Amino acid sequence: MGTFSMCGVSAQVFSARVFEEGENMGASIYKNKKPLLFFLVPAFAFMVVFLHYPFVMNILNSFQKIGGLAAQSDGFLDPWYANYQEMLQDKNMYTALRNTFLLMAATVVFQVGIALVLAILVDQIRVGAKFFRVVYFFPIVISATALGLLFNLVFLRDKGMLNQFVELLGYQGDLIDWKDQSRALFTMLLPVMWQYVGFYFVIIITGLNNISADLYEVAAIDGASRFQRIRYITLPLLHNVLCTCVVLAVTGALKAFDLPWIMFPKGMPLNSTWLTSTYMYYHACETRNTDYGCAIAVLIVLLGIVSAKVVNTIFKEKDY
Repeated sequence: MGTFSMCGVSAQVFSARVFEEGENMGASIYKNKKPLLFFLVPAFAFMVVFLHYPFVMNILNSFQKIGGLAAQSDGFLDPWYANYQEMLQDKNMYTALRNTFLLMAATVVFQVGIALVLAILVDQIRVGAKFFRVVYFFPIVISATALGLLFNLVFLRDKGMLNQFVELLGYQGDLIDWKDQSRALFTMLLPVMWQYVGFYFVIIITGLNNISADLYEVAAIDGASRFQRIRYITLPLLHNVLCTCVVLAVTGALKAFDLPWIMFPKGMPLNSTWLTSTYMYYHACETRNTDYGCAIAVLIVLLGIVSAKVVNTIFKEKDY
């Protein structure tokens, strides 16, 4: 017994020393800030060179006369705010803003809404859950350019997949032109919304996995139905996750470019499908009016900041 007692005392002394040394080591790490700067400075320099400096130069370029992409500036405009004055009179700019705000609303309602429904349904099953997660996320890994070309084939008027399906259902009228002016906006928004449903699905399904199963078991014992468990447990505990998804959806709508441009380059048809991003690219790269494209880029950034602030104000995060 004496031997075991001595061993126990030695072990306790050893553990106490290790704990004390660990605390001293942790304290010394946090006191010495130089190693942190070693990792922070390169990342900060990278952001300054490739993000902050180009953004500041973009603001300056919006007040100067630039004949084309990568061309030298011919000095400041007269007046210096001429591009922003022109923006107020540009009908295509109003079309681009209208379509962009419509895309924002559609992404919040349909992208996040459909992703929420799919995530809740997949969370309820035990067999095949991994399969559905991969299937719903799969569109994200496909290039937007490839998706644009794919949907161009789907919406072709002559022998397009959608028109062939309509004919199989017995439709005997003229072939539907999915890219005419009356349907063009819907045709463009549908693939954009479909592409990113999987992105928000993954975020929401991760939030669902963080909700304790004990809460659902207790609610079931108390007699709560499945709908009530979703209403009073799932949705409140997903509030912060949904806030994040809404902010990403709203700001992402401002940056949607590649897929809309592949499907409807230069605002076709009749300038009815412009978005702020595609209209900016058109002036910055397709015409010799790069300074006007820079002004539109500044507007996009301002819209992103304001819209994110509004969304964060409306959907305030909660502490549980």
